[in-house]
Amino acid sequence: MTSIPPVPSPLADLAVVIRSGVVESRHLGSIAALAADGSVAWQSGSGQQILPRSTVKPVQALACLLAGADLDGADLAIAAGSHTGEDVHVDVVRDLLARAGLDEGALACPVDWPEDEPTRERLIRDGEHRTRVRMNCSGKHAAMLLACAVNGWDTASYLDPAHPLQRLVRSTLERLSGDEVAYDAVDGCGAPLFSVSPLGIARIFRALVTADPGTPERRVADAMRSFPRFVGGDHHANTDAMLRVPGLLSKGGAEGVIGMATADGAAVSMKILDGNPRATTLVALRVLEALGADVSAAGDLVDLPILGGGVPVGSIEVGRDVRAWVDASAASAAP
Repeated sequence: MTSIPPVPSPLADLAVVIRSGVVESRHLGSIAALAADGSVAWQSGSGQQILPRSTVKPVQALACLLAGADLDGADLAIAAGSHTGEDVHVDVVRDLLARAGLDEGALACPVDWPEDEPTRERLIRDGEHRTRVRMNCSGKHAAMLLACAVNGWDTASYLDPAHPLQRLVRSTLERLSGDEVAYDAVDGCGAPLFSVSPLGIARIFRALVTADPGTPERRVADAMRSFPRFVGGDHHANTDAMLRVPGLLSKGGAEGVIGMATADGAAVSMKILDGNPRATTLVALRVLEALGADVSAAGDLVDLPILGGGVPVGSIEVGRDVRAWVDASAASAAP
């Protein structure tokens, strides 16, 4: 039986759920924010390394670029994204596989239904089944296979942590984050997963948006921001955030992890301890707003109602620690 470590301490109060005037739930965790100049603007919570899940897909896409994979535009965005399995996503994934001389059988991610509800319902009506190409990580996997193909690396073992591509993913993550990986695991899609701190994730996102134009790092950021539908999909939080906030780079991951950065280099990352991601976009945008970002068009990304009987009876709000930091930032910026 796995030994369960104690709860990390301290923890930041990141978000609160209010129903009918009663605090129903709290989301605790760790958060880190960088000012545009790269200095640490705020860090709260334990700060220990976490499993970043799909939040570091941009790093995996970058490693594929560095390995020589011919990725650009929607190809590169889907490699860095968690697509919702719409037909337009599947077309890009299949094209990547074809360019690698492979078919869907080479994908080592699990079979799954698309996350996009209309697409899923249509496939079920048509009598189709779960497939690997519809799984939200298939873009990353196809890009990894393409990187292997152009280098003559073994494609059957591309998810082995000792594989040359995965070693490059690890070293790239360490270089951009400033962290030395403390432990590794297996992600939900089967890919190796390397630990990093929330502060390290913020550094990664800042490095991507502030890299010189045309560099591999900047190409990843620019592809994600130019083709946000391939990072998520219709009505997906990452996609909507990048469509609504000019210059924003956003990528969330499972279990309450997210990273964001604005064009000027301000960045934020967090891990919600209970793994629920419902408040991560809200909190991240409010922190970036305090650092100078214009989130006025964010709409329902920062206005999260709690429903009762189909009508609003409460809301999800930033937690006490976030509010206190935001208020203190506003006070220090006042003339």
